[in-house]
Amino acid sequence: MSLLDVRDIDSSYGRAQVLHGVSMTAEAGQIVAILGRNGAGKSSTLKAIMQLLPPHRGRVTFRDTDVTGWPPYRVARTGIGYVPEDRRVFTQLTVRENLEVGRRPAGPNGPGWTEDALFDLFPNLAERRDAPGRSLSGGEQQMLSVARTLMGNPALVLLDEPSEGLAPVIVSQMARAIARLRDEGLTVVLSEQNLAFARAVSDRALVLDHGTVRFDGSFDALEADPNIRDTYLSVSATSTP
Repeated sequence: MSLLDVRDIDSSYGRAQVLHGVSMTAEAGQIVAILGRNGAGKSSTLKAIMQLLPPHRGRVTFRDTDVTGWPPYRVARTGIGYVPEDRRVFTQLTVRENLEVGRRPAGPNGPGWTEDALFDLFPNLAERRDAPGRSLSGGEQQMLSVARTLMGNPALVLLDEPSEGLAPVIVSQMARAIARLRDEGLTVVLSEQNLAFARAVSDRALVLDHGTVRFDGSFDALEADPNIRDTYLSVSATSTP
C-alpha cells in the first residue's frame, strides 16, 4: 500500500469547483512534484490532502487510514506536515522559539528532528537562531517554515511552492535540503512551477490543468512528451539547482 493515496477527489471554494477527480499516490521515501501553471490546482490539492479544503467526493488515505473530512489538526497528528506558500512565520518570536512551537515527540521509527539537526540542514538559520522572525529574509523565512514543520517529526511533508520568490542561491540550498529529506526517509509532495527545480529534487511528476490530472509518471516520460510540456506547463528559465 502507498503511504498516501488520493482517490478521485473533488473540492470547491464555495460554488467554484477547483479539483475534478484528482488521484495520486506517494510511496514511502518518495518525492512527488505537482506541476502546473497558476490556477492549475496545485495548492488546492495540498490543501485537500491536509483537509483545509475538504473533498466533497473521493477520499484521502494516509497510512491505510481514511482521513477525509477530519479536522486538519487531527490530520497533522497522524504524521502529515504542511508548509504553506505564505510561510506564516511567527514574526515576534525568535528562530529558536519558532522551532519550539512546532515541536512534537518523535515517533517509533527514530530519534526525530532536533534543533541541532535542523541547524545543520539550514546553516543560515543557525547564524540567526536568536533573531526575530520579522528580521529574516524571504528565503530564511521559507527555511524556518520548513524547519518548524520538521520539528513535528512528520512522515509526509507537503511543500507548497518551496522555490517561489527565492534568490537562486537560496533555491539551490532548498534543493539540497529536500534531497536530504529523501535521504532521511521522508516522503514529500511538493507543488512547483519551476520545472528545473522539481526535476532536480523529485522522483515523479503530476501535471494538473484546471484541477484535472493531465500526466502522472516519471520525469523522463514527461520530457519525452513535448505536447504535455508545451500545453500545460510554463517552463521556467531558472537553471537546475
